[in-house]
Amino acid sequence: MAKAFFRLQKFLRRTQFLLFFLTAAYLMAGSLLLLQRTRLVIQQGSRGTSANQALPVLDGMAGVGIVDPRMLQNPRPGPRLLVGMDALQEPALDQQHSPRWLVSRNSELRQLRRRWFHRFISEQEPMQTAGFKARKHTAEHKGTYMGCFSDDSRERTLKGAVFYDLRKMTVSHCQEACAEKAYTYAGLAYGAECYCGNRLPATASKPEECNSECKGEKGSLCGGVDRLSVYRVEELQAGARRRRNVIYRGCFRAPENLTDTFPASLIQPNLTVEMCSEFCSKKEFPLAVIRGQECHCGYPTGRFPLHDGADGQLCSELHNEGKYCLVYQTPVQDTRCTDRKFLTTKSKVFVALSSFPGAGNTWARHLIEHATGYYTGSYYFDGALYNKGFKGEKDHWRSRRTICVKTHESGKTEIEMFDSAILLIRNPYKSLMAEFNRKYAGHLGYAADRTWKSKEWPDFVNSYASWWASHVLDWLKYGKRLLVIHYEDLKQSLIPKLKEMVEFLNMTVTEDRLLCVENNREGNFKRSGAKQKDFEPFTQEMKDLINRYILTVDEALRGRNFSGLPREYVPR
Repeated sequence: MAKAFFRLQKFLRRTQFLLFFLTAAYLMAGSLLLLQRTRLVIQQGSRGTSANQALPVLDGMAGVGIVDPRMLQNPRPGPRLLVGMDALQEPALDQQHSPRWLVSRNSELRQLRRRWFHRFISEQEPMQTAGFKARKHTAEHKGTYMGCFSDDSRERTLKGAVFYDLRKMTVSHCQEACAEKAYTYAGLAYGAECYCGNRLPATASKPEECNSECKGEKGSLCGGVDRLSVYRVEELQAGARRRRNVIYRGCFRAPENLTDTFPASLIQPNLTVEMCSEFCSKKEFPLAVIRGQECHCGYPTGRFPLHDGADGQLCSELHNEGKYCLVYQTPVQDTRCTDRKFLTTKSKVFVALSSFPGAGNTWARHLIEHATGYYTGSYYFDGALYNKGFKGEKDHWRSRRTICVKTHESGKTEIEMFDSAILLIRNPYKSLMAEFNRKYAGHLGYAADRTWKSKEWPDFVNSYASWWASHVLDWLKYGKRLLVIHYEDLKQSLIPKLKEMVEFLNMTVTEDRLLCVENNREGNFKRSGAKQKDFEPFTQEMKDLINRYILTVDEALRGRNFSGLPREYVPR
């Protein structure tokens, strides 16, 4: 019996060793296969992103096209690249450098975009983690809980600053944001939305109706559906800089009857900007208007749109005579256009909001969402944007519950999935710099000077500059119905261009809502100021390359009866 048991034990040991050996061999084979595939992808990627894979150049400066950098060093007669869209379909003499080659080049660029997307996603996580760590020290602040209150999205009581953090919202995070702008109350809803104000909501609700747990803080209540968990934050105000966000909007001609135009007014001897701003902030209005000793509070409206500013000298006491007034922006957010939702029924028209990275797509989404009241979607998922209120980021891009879908993709298959598209174009010099900043410093930061001076920057330009041109050319060729919007025109003439976009989306909006969008035009993802460099980031070789792309895209746009690129695109 003992001998049989010993044989069984010996057999099991051998079997265990055999299983271990087979498992190890399987893992090693899989690793070798993975390394081989990775090497192949890297080789293909290096061919797809190298400078010598740029588009061919036109013969002569009369029709300058996209240039191969090798031709800059070794000039020789090259095949003619016709920019007209019909010409791209014609057979070429040299298949390797024919217009059809542009199509194959786009497949290589799509590999670049996929690598860009994977880097983009991987870069978000460290940034989000860092943001979470930065907020951990605030957890000890709780303020005074005032109770659960009803919240009406059409007529909010807390009309101050509004922001979202759909993953990491905490009670202290909301309180500190409101206290920093010197608000008295902080209200949280849906576990992720924060509202600030100076008046307590009028309608109290049952405590159990505030049942949404904070997204970033287990065990803490952050309101509920149409319910606000309200905290008083006066104890946090001691270190806050009061009214630091008051912004001078300019001198404007006063409307004929100020009391009819503005809902709240104050007459105060020795009136100051701080006094008027504080009064209007407590009344929950975004504009503080000063005329002599009069302080008026309200919104931009059709009677007072803030479109045409006057010379500041006209607001001085010597020349004023009551005809002009000074206008300041208070910290209170204009909430007439902040309510957004998903489409109640699936959209019949599938619309893309297409652009090259760094061309202002996020800003355009902000404008569209606030103008229409509907969320925009995204071909990608950007946690940073989702956390700040772009709820369409989480929705599947083909759900058709959003008004349009952000995409940086191009290529026949990717474009023909959409029924129509808004094609947003920005100066490639600015786009490349914006995307390089985002890549190395996030949505709001700036890349360090040492990064600009490293080999990363020229490699980036050589890879991404051709993508800028290819992206536009593909959408012009394959797009079924296009509205071309230039970023620079949108900045210069916001309301007219935004009206074009809204009409293209088959939506109608009120004038007051458009004025509200203009009042909130910056959004949450704008870099503060233009960080000037003490050196020129673009070498002459880079400029030569980009300038040829500009001329090619300009000619392609005109060939499709669109207006050409703005004057500031003219090669440097």
